[in-house]
Amino acid sequence: FSCFVRTAEPLEYHRSFLKENCRPDGRELGEFRPTTLNTGSINTADGSALVRIGNTTVICGIKGELAAPSTDAPDKGYIVPNVDLPPLCSSRFRPGPPGEQAQAASQFIADVIDGSQIIKKEDLCIEKSKLCWVLYCDIMCLDYDGNLLDACVVTLLAALRNTQLPTVTINKETDLAEVDIQHKRHLQINKHPVASSFAVFDDTVIIVDPTAEEESLATAIITAVTDEDEQLCAFHKPGGSSLSAEKLQDCITRAVARHREIGRLIDKVFHAPAPEF
Repeated sequence: FSCFVRTAEPLEYHRSFLKENCRPDGRELGEFRPTTLNTGSINTADGSALVRIGNTTVICGIKGELAAPSTDAPDKGYIVPNVDLPPLCSSRFRPGPPGEQAQAASQFIADVIDGSQIIKKEDLCIEKSKLCWVLYCDIMCLDYDGNLLDACVVTLLAALRNTQLPTVTINKETDLAEVDIQHKRHLQINKHPVASSFAVFDDTVIIVDPTAEEESLATAIITAVTDEDEQLCAFHKPGGSSLSAEKLQDCITRAVARHREIGRLIDKVFHAPAPEF
C-alpha cells in the first residue's frame, strides 16, 4: 500500500514522514547521506577524484594545458569548469548538448571558483603576457540521485588537491617554453570551499542533502558554500519559496558544520599512507 501512496501521492507520502521528523530513507531531517572519496581515479588526467554522496556519484578530471594569458589579465591563468550530465547517470537526462541543469551547474562551479579563490589565477601564470596554465575541470555525473552541486564541489576540490603539473620555464634565448615532466608540483590551494544543499518543504520544513525525489517535491532548493574561515563564498537559490533570515542563518550554520565534516574526510584521504603492492 505504501508503494501505491508513494507513486500516487508522493508529496503526501513524504509529509507523513516529515511530521515524524524523519525521511523515507530512514534519515533524520538534518542527516547527510554517507560520503566517500577516492583520488587519482583517472590515470590520463593531471589530477582526479571520485565522490559518492548516497547514490549520487560524480567524478572530476583536471587537465592542464599551456596558453597565452588574455590581454585583460596578462598575469593570470584560466580555470574552465564543465559539468556533464549524461543519460547514463539518470533517465531524466537526454543525449545532445548540455541541458539547463548541466549549464547551471557549470556556472555555479565557476562562481564557486571565483568567489572562494580556491586557486589564485595569478599562480597559474608562468610569464606575464606570454604563458600561463589553463586548467580544464571536467566533472561528470556517473549516477544521479539528487544533491549534484555538493558532490561537484567536493570532487573539484579533491581533484585540484590531487593535481600535479610539470615545471615550465621560458628559454631566454629561444623564447620557447620548456616543459620538465620529470619535476612536477602540486597546485597551491588557497581555500577549501564545501557546498551544503537544503530542500524546503511547504515553505517551512528544511532538510539537508535532498535525494532526487525530495528535490522534485521541494518548494525551494538552497546551496550554501563556506570555506575554512566560516565565510560564505557562494550562495545558490534558483527561485522557489522565500525563507526568513532566521532559517537562512540556520542553513549557513549547518553548512559550516558540514564543512568541518568534509574537511576531515579530505584530510583523511590525502594523509592516508600509499597502498603497498
